[in-house]
Amino acid sequence: MAVVAIRDDERGSAVVEFVLVGALLTVLTLAVLQLGIAVHVRNMIHDAAVEGAYHAALADVGAEGGVARTRAVIERAVGAGYAQDVTAQYDGHDVLVTVRAAIPVVGLIGVPGTWEVTARAPAETIG
Repeated sequence: MAVVAIRDDERGSAVVEFVLVGALLTVLTLAVLQLGIAVHVRNMIHDAAVEGAYHAALADVGAEGGVARTRAVIERAVGAGYAQDVTAQYDGHDVLVTVRAAIPVVGLIGVPGTWEVTARAPAETIG
């Protein structure tokens, strides 16, 4: 009968390795998913700002119409919490729509006002 030293005994080590590797892979997977959510939210907010800027640039629609359109698109796409800080202004011959929103850190929950997205559209003139 052979004597096995405690330091040479590897029974149970597979369970510990599985837990350590599984936890690491779970954290990495969740981080990649959160990055995807953040990119999706940013793209939706940017697209809404562009649509609002082009809507506000129409001759019979003012800046408030662009703000309302931007808010409506953001609310439909990612939720009303991201449509709180939307502004529009005329800059020479252009309309600027700016949205300040949260970067999603955990799911859709984030720090408010940490992202700023601006869209520009040429203002339509009559005559």
